[in-house]
Amino acid sequence: MHFVPASREVLAEVLLAAGPTAPTLCAGWQTRHLAAHLVLREHSMLSAGIVLKPLASVMERELQSRADKARDTAAYAELVHEFVAGAPKYSPFALPAFDRSANLSEYFIHTEDVRRATDRWAPRVLDEQYAELLWKDLVRRAGLYYRGTDVGIILVRPDGRRHVARKAKTSVAIMGRPEELLLHASGRREEALVTFEGANEALELLNSQY
Repeated sequence: MHFVPASREVLAEVLLAAGPTAPTLCAGWQTRHLAAHLVLREHSMLSAGIVLKPLASVMERELQSRADKARDTAAYAELVHEFVAGAPKYSPFALPAFDRSANLSEYFIHTEDVRRATDRWAPRVLDEQYAELLWKDLVRRAGLYYRGTDVGIILVRPDGRRHVARKAKTSVAIMGRPEELLLHASGRREEALVTFEGANEALELLNSQY
């Protein structure tokens, strides 16, 4: 089942319900900045600034310009609707395989970036197939997510399945549902509903580096 189109709609609904100036878990960004980011990455070559440093400052200026224009509720709604409309034909995001690979986890994470930035929120109950796909995405990217730590990382699901994301002399097991493990791995560590198991020195090392 292809969950990306439905995830796009859910993210758009959450953005619209929050309004243009709501907080997010993305440092320094309100919802209008997040909406601008989502549109830019699919509609503009400037999105290459995410990985190409020479373009980073230009991309940031364009993102800020779009976010500034979206302070107005009507303009913000137009920006979100541009995101809902999907990627243009010339974009690699228009290819179904690329869309699924690039956006499945991206949309889930950003939906929670809005939902969990408030004081009152509850975890969603996800379709099991959706959760499985998020787990597969996490396994594929786990080494990249945890590349900045010197401690070993073992991701453990409630059903006992596990994945060694990083090997080291001392390790920490991070336990939780696939979507919660994904949120922790992607840097939402304070909001992810996970638990930890490991030696005190390993836990301290993880906390100091990640």
